[in-house]
Amino acid sequence: MPFCNVGDYQTGADAAANKGISIFYRTYGSGPIKVFMIIGLAATHESWNPQIEGLRTVKPNDAGDRISGDGDDNEKGIEVCAIDNRGVGRSSIPAKRSEYTTKIMAKDAIAVMDHLGWKKAHVFGHSMGGMIASKLAALFPDRLASLALLNVTGGGYDCLPKLDRRTLSIAVRFLRAKTPEQRAAVDLDTHYTQEYLEEYVGLKTRRAVLYQEYVKAISSSGMQSNHGFDGQINACWTHKISRTDIEMIRNEGFLISVIHGRYDVIAQVSHARKLAKKLYPLAKMVELHGGHLVSHERTKEVNEALLELIRAAETRTSPLEWTNLSDSTSFWSKSWNFSSGHKSEGGGSQGLAETITRMMLYICSIFVLAFEYIRRVPRRIRPVRVGTGFT
Repeated sequence: MPFCNVGDYQTGADAAANKGISIFYRTYGSGPIKVFMIIGLAATHESWNPQIEGLRTVKPNDAGDRISGDGDDNEKGIEVCAIDNRGVGRSSIPAKRSEYTTKIMAKDAIAVMDHLGWKKAHVFGHSMGGMIASKLAALFPDRLASLALLNVTGGGYDCLPKLDRRTLSIAVRFLRAKTPEQRAAVDLDTHYTQEYLEEYVGLKTRRAVLYQEYVKAISSSGMQSNHGFDGQINACWTHKISRTDIEMIRNEGFLISVIHGRYDVIAQVSHARKLAKKLYPLAKMVELHGGHLVSHERTKEVNEALLELIRAAETRTSPLEWTNLSDSTSFWSKSWNFSSGHKSEGGGSQGLAETITRMMLYICSIFVLAFEYIRRVPRRIRPVRVGTGFT
């Protein structure tokens, strides 16, 4: 099985801290164009299958019966690598929560690229994977050919979902989920729009078809450990992209695609728009009619957007020809930089209102989670394990 021992490709404190940490990866196809895929919370590399197939590679290179795509006609040849992040799947699962940050996990990804001998890659990240990809782009901007961020936010308070009855119901059901069946049921409502789930595929609704697929996938991959889940949650909550990070990305000049489902109940589209504006003129905003797992719900459109990004980057399309956003060069001087706590002249009242809103969302969420936790304490004998999913 293909594994990368992270510490072997690092030096100093990083090498010492990651000694014994291994990241499971798989590669697909071949060619000079490299695509590196980083998936989200609680998910394994297999969640990228619709996009891997969209690049016309259907079997991993380590499979004996591998079937490759269209060879040299496949966008001049594309090789894809998808990984299991630390804390899930076949990768190592450190016990300490502090061993999970987007910075640490970005360095995991670079170690895999070094292991493969890749100097540059088009980096795609979904949800938490998008946070990791953003941090990777800020730390190692010279290693990216382009960047795609799917259903991503800036981390921290941006991780808080829209506070309404449906979202609270999903949160409570998620906490209660103890079996693959229970986890599959709540995952469907988390990942897709209701209208998509109620569409018929033959004689069955998509909900019925996907439910069976989710149960099978979660059962086969096993239940994610508490250490892994808590650690990945910590990575999301402590993630932030600073002004310096944004400038590092902008200075390198690679093209960026921010792809998001308008009806995402986990990562609000408004946060994605805000991140895209910060990345002007390098970024293009692609909004689709879908939920959090828009890469599955709107596979064709997402794959077209990703291939368009690869083509534009490979042909060195200029940022001003690429972007569909308006000039936002004054964004930083007009807005409240919540992460660093700085406020500029003229932006005080709007920034203060946004900060208060975020704090209220945070406090309400803490109360909801605390109430659910306290309610469950008398019944708890051992920690509940959470299954791997498609997030």
